[in-house]
Amino acid sequence: MAFVEPVTLNKNGITLEPLTLDHEDGLRQAAADGQLWNIRVTSVPEPEHTRRYIEDALAMREAGNRLAFAVLDSATGQVLGSSSFHDILPAVKRVEIGYTWYAKSVQRSHVNTTCKLLMMTHAFETLGCRVVGWRTDNFNFASQTAIERLGARKDGVIRGHALRRDGTIRDTVMYSLTQGEWPEVRAQLQYLLDKPR
Repeated sequence: MAFVEPVTLNKNGITLEPLTLDHEDGLRQAAADGQLWNIRVTSVPEPEHTRRYIEDALAMREAGNRLAFAVLDSATGQVLGSSSFHDILPAVKRVEIGYTWYAKSVQRSHVNTTCKLLMMTHAFETLGCRVVGWRTDNFNFASQTAIERLGARKDGVIRGHALRRDGTIRDTVMYSLTQGEWPEVRAQLQYLLDKPR
């Protein structure tokens, strides 16, 4: 049995279900909402590469390195984006959360906070993770702000770490949250979701 098994998670009108080829059209439409693939510092698939994006995620799941989710509106089934557990390290009980992106129309809404609350709850309370990590491009300031808003702490920057889609080399900003920090972070995320908008 794998450390991270496929699972469906629900809260606040949002459903995370394991990404499959059945989500291809919805994922393409979500990426097109804001032409997200044009953002240099993200991994959002170009419309014609949506199938390959899903196939790559499924291959990584088969290898035990990633569990990608389709993020859905629970009421309508509309695909709003995607997020994943990745860089899964069972021996040290660590996962990272990433490959996260949402249709422009649902950014700055409750969607990201809900998704991260669902995923961190599963990681810490079901999988028994000791650490949950995040990584992002050093020029993806919106992502860094979102990660910090979740309560994660900046660990540092790995210089010359990865290639961007345009072939340039990026520095990667690393973040983490420990099991001991989780109760306070969980309470804060629930507060953010409960307060009037």
